[in-house]
Amino acid sequence: MIYLDNAATTFPKPTVSLRAINQCMTSYCGNPGRSGHDMSMKTGEEVYKTRKEIQELFQVEDASHILFTSNATDSLNLAIKGTLKSGDHVITTSMEHNSVLRPLKSLEKEGVQISIIYGNKEGKINPELIRSEIRENTKMIACTHASNVTGTILPIKAIGQIAKENKLIFLVDASQSAGCIPINVNEMNIDLLAMPGHKGLLGPLGTGVLYVNPKLKLKHLKEGGTGTNSRDVRQPYDYPEGYESGTVNAPGIIGLGRSVAFVKKIGVNKIREYEENLISILHKELSNQKNIIVYGPKNIQDKVGIFTFNIKGMECEQVAQELNDKYHIAVRAGFHCAGLAHKTIDTLDIGAVRMSVGPFNQPKEIKYVAQAIKEINKNNLR
Repeated sequence: MIYLDNAATTFPKPTVSLRAINQCMTSYCGNPGRSGHDMSMKTGEEVYKTRKEIQELFQVEDASHILFTSNATDSLNLAIKGTLKSGDHVITTSMEHNSVLRPLKSLEKEGVQISIIYGNKEGKINPELIRSEIRENTKMIACTHASNVTGTILPIKAIGQIAKENKLIFLVDASQSAGCIPINVNEMNIDLLAMPGHKGLLGPLGTGVLYVNPKLKLKHLKEGGTGTNSRDVRQPYDYPEGYESGTVNAPGIIGLGRSVAFVKKIGVNKIREYEENLISILHKELSNQKNIIVYGPKNIQDKVGIFTFNIKGMECEQVAQELNDKYHIAVRAGFHCAGLAHKTIDTLDIGAVRMSVGPFNQPKEIKYVAQAIKEINKNNLR
């Protein structure tokens, strides 16, 4: 199987990550932060190492403000619902995943006001349109770094500067960019950075991360055991323990740490360049084909490793099924949990086929994929 669904979760995972998970599960795996015995202490140390790896990757000043969650959705819910309250205004974009839009729409019922800035047909967002929507009660700008539908990279450095100038909280969804595009939270003025562990960071499913600016104090979304201040029935606000109630996914987090180290060893810039080259093959082979519609930026440098298309006269699900059944190619068809993004590129009624590359894909595989799509298109034209 040629796996081109890396925007959903990357595959395969680095061997060093799998070994670390197995070693944890079979050799120590105590409950971190809960006991003073050797197994618990060892697990806690390994979890902390992952925090440090992530701190270095994103140029975070304080590792304790790296919070572990279950996934990016979990991180985004904490960032959004832990910050906004009735009367606040937030600015977001049409290119967001439902993990941003649905929590916001939920808060709208409680009095939070929302402005949505629409992108152009390539999914690009004009930062000045965001600036024009700022009000006296605006509290947050929330946007994705790269669209999970078109791969379009948003100008988060420029948007972060606007947030800084207006003393607004800047939340970035890095689900499609963490590990694929260099991110510096200080240079980009990012206050809240949410990401999954299982996509560009190459970690296991069930892991997520939220960076929180030390100046912020989030409302808790859950309370419980933290291993600290146990005699106090009130939830502590200490970082990170106060926001990681319950037993964390230690094996997954430890595996994530090894994956992050693996990404750092290769270099995010090299991964970025490699994935650009893979996507450029698809653009070269398919962009000018009769009956094939390609969505998103025409300039490869304006997108991450995502190639989204349709074949006229065929449903996107049919194309994906043929790629799977006849050619053993794994892709994703449909609406990608991002209805407004599909509305932006005029595919809300039909959906699209998304192919997303990763660092383990090979150029020869991508050339085979392009030929397979040409064959499907040719057979459809008969």
